Amino acid sequence: MKAEIDALWDEEVAFLKALVRVPSDNPPGDTAPHAEAAARLLEAMGFAVARHPVPEPFVKQNGMKSVVNLIVRQTFGEGTGPVIALNAHGDVVPPGDGWTTDPYGAEERSGAIYGRGVAVSKSDFATYAFALRALMADPDDLNGTVELHLTYDEEAGGFVGPKWLLEQDLTRPDYAISAGFSYAITTAHNGCLHLEVVVRGRQAHAAMPETGIDALEAATTILAALYEERHRLNAVKSAQPGIDSAKLTVGLISGGINTNVVPDRVTLRIDRRLIPEENGEAVEAELIRLIEAAAPKHIPAEVECRRIMLAEPLRPVEGVDRLVAAIQAHAPGILGVAEVKATGVPLYTDARHYSEAGIPTILYGAGPRSILEANAHGADEHLRLSDLRAATEIVALTLRDLLRA
Repeated sequence: MKAEIDALWDEEVAFLKALVRVPSDNPPGDTAPHAEAAARLLEAMGFAVARHPVPEPFVKQNGMKSVVNLIVRQTFGEGTGPVIALNAHGDVVPPGDGWTTDPYGAEERSGAIYGRGVAVSKSDFATYAFALRALMADPDDLNGTVELHLTYDEEAGGFVGPKWLLEQDLTRPDYAISAGFSYAITTAHNGCLHLEVVVRGRQAHAAMPETGIDALEAATTILAALYEERHRLNAVKSAQPGIDSAKLTVGLISGGINTNVVPDRVTLRIDRRLIPEENGEAVEAELIRLIEAAAPKHIPAEVECRRIMLAEPLRPVEGVDRLVAAIQAHAPGILGVAEVKATGVPLYTDARHYSEAGIPTILYGAGPRSILEANAHGADEHLRLSDLRAATEIVALTLRDLLRA
């Protein structure tokens, strides 16, 4: 397996650089051009690529402009063995400021590639595609199917990515491995609720504020209750290693008309992170009750709560242990570390959609020990080439073991 990966190494690096050089920022979420570029690169490698465009109404409903998901399907032997999906997302957060290099330049320096999305998760387009190519070069005794699921809405929640592929019966894998980092195996992660709160009052001249209904004054008591809830949540701990406590952040506030006008409307956007032990709908109902109870009775403002997004946590399902054992059989030796642990992370990803469908799911791929180390979602995001090389070999050996079992 190592010899096959070594023979393809220069091609793998060039493949990843080509993906980084095609922007796929989300927002705005116009990702179809990147999907077409990726499909053509894969076809040039000899893969048959099925393009699955998501209908425009569903795309717009999720705040994006275009989504085309890709599936590559490779069968080994009689094809009666397990179907293993490898999922990575090609949409990325916008680059922002502070870069010392072109975020779309895929510059290579000091043994790393720099660029937006190189670690999260265009790297695993390369990891998975070239692990599959190595497997195809040595197919003896293998039985089953490997699918590449290359999707384009992870940054918007995965609802028209993996979830859409599963709901449309375009795939039904027995196992799923989703984009991750090399030095740990993620078996659980947080969920996330995004809630919008609109406080409506009535505008009035600032010279006579008593003639209006001050939406901002009403919002301040709601904010106070939310920050009290934030502190309470510090004690709501998860038993899952790698995940601490539930979190609450008021990330966006907007409202008012002018300095000399009583504000008639204030909008708050809340990010509530769920630990795996929590249920999203129950958390949402409890949070809405808290907000409505906090609205001041002496100010006749209207309060409306609206869900923007609900992503349930990733929770392990039966069969995950087999994936973990297959990774752990190879990863420590190749990475030169004592162990590669199964753990949780305080993020949320689109991998949860596989788990929600009853499919054993882990996150594992190319990358360092943490998002901070890679500057993922930050300036100068980068990936060490040694980690890409190691992850490709580990995933290839893992697939071989699973297809031989």
